[in-house]
Amino acid sequence: MPRLVYWAVCLAALGVFTMSASAETLQDALRAANGTNPQLDAQRAQAEIAEEQLIAAKGARLPTVEFNGQYGPERVTTNRSLVLDVGGRQIASAQLQAVQPVYAGGRILAGIRSAQAGIDASDAELDVIRQDTFLQTITAYVDVRRDRETLTIRQGSVDLLEEQFRAAMDRFEVGEITRTDVALAEARLESARANFALAEAQIEGSEANFAFLVGHRPNELAAPPQLADMPQAFEEALEIALASNPDIAAAEHNERVAKEQISTARARLRPEVNVVASAAIQGTLNQPDSAPSPFGPGGPTPNFSDRNVSAFAQARVPLYQGGIARSQVRSAKLQRSQAKLQIEVVRRQTVAQVATAWHSLRAAMIGIEASQRGVSAAEIAFEGGKEELAVGVRTTLDVLDQEQDLLEARLSVIEAERDAYVAAHQLLRAMGQLSASRLGL
Repeated sequence: MPRLVYWAVCLAALGVFTMSASAETLQDALRAANGTNPQLDAQRAQAEIAEEQLIAAKGARLPTVEFNGQYGPERVTTNRSLVLDVGGRQIASAQLQAVQPVYAGGRILAGIRSAQAGIDASDAELDVIRQDTFLQTITAYVDVRRDRETLTIRQGSVDLLEEQFRAAMDRFEVGEITRTDVALAEARLESARANFALAEAQIEGSEANFAFLVGHRPNELAAPPQLADMPQAFEEALEIALASNPDIAAAEHNERVAKEQISTARARLRPEVNVVASAAIQGTLNQPDSAPSPFGPGGPTPNFSDRNVSAFAQARVPLYQGGIARSQVRSAKLQRSQAKLQIEVVRRQTVAQVATAWHSLRAAMIGIEASQRGVSAAEIAFEGGKEELAVGVRTTLDVLDQEQDLLEARLSVIEAERDAYVAAHQLLRAMGQLSASRLGL
């Protein structure tokens, strides 16, 4: 599709709107949605969690140092000769131990790579939600503008039919038309009032959806901005989508996570080697309170302390685990196969989304041109019908039908303009190009 066609679509989508210096712009709505949408905030928190998981994974290759201490009373009795009761004493012990992993069967490195892939996947999923939020906000924005314009046209139709109904009553009183003509005019008037009520209800729904996405109800909305250059061919759009779509990127990063989980599971079948260093001390802090002393009545019971310093290599070799570790390896392989299939699913969905948005945009462009021609023709027919009705060539029903045709033609223009603008952004979303920079944020 030539680039000029896209410009025509964009200009047509903006044609019926007027700018207002105090109106809320599309960029204002997008900024509010980006800053207040709870789904985006939740995914941002998930991205922070992924960052912390990487820190934890890197920490697994660093030494761990632990301190253990004990303190409390102890009473010892014995049946040895000369000593019947050693008595009570206070026992204290302390131990400082450091463990440095040397070899973990690849588990630590696999955990680091898995955490890094998790960060990339989380960032891609954040981009997915952000672009979806932008698309939903753009759609809600133009829906409100469309529904407000529709309500204006419906109100104009009601006003016009009320005038026609009053004119029909006047002509009936002087005998120019029959009761049937008056009933037709009244029926069309009541139908227009019903459609006006439906349009009011539709506006309430559109504004409620806008408030859900943006965080406040819409004020006066300015015309949306023009689009930048779009792809000139379907193949170009598809190529960009397959290379830049964030859904595909997220699926690929999740496949990387699943791949590293296989290495983590295999590491449980391999030996582990650590270097362990420890220093410990244990002893009594006071003499027995009332126990007889081996040195004679009232003699002291000497305090003692034991000190121990050690450093050694510690190896752990799994011999039999009941098949748990091998089952975990098989499960990890199946999960990776599932992740690969998910990539293909997302790629096919992306192709379908690009095709749908591309052809919807073309159909909307054709609809705009056809609807605009239809409005011109309906206006001529309606004005001519009113003149012919005055001279008795046309009936009241003919004029009412022509007025209805004009109404539907004007509504078709509004709907086609809305569809064109939304389809263009749906195409950008499928291409992964609905970014903050592209939207002028």
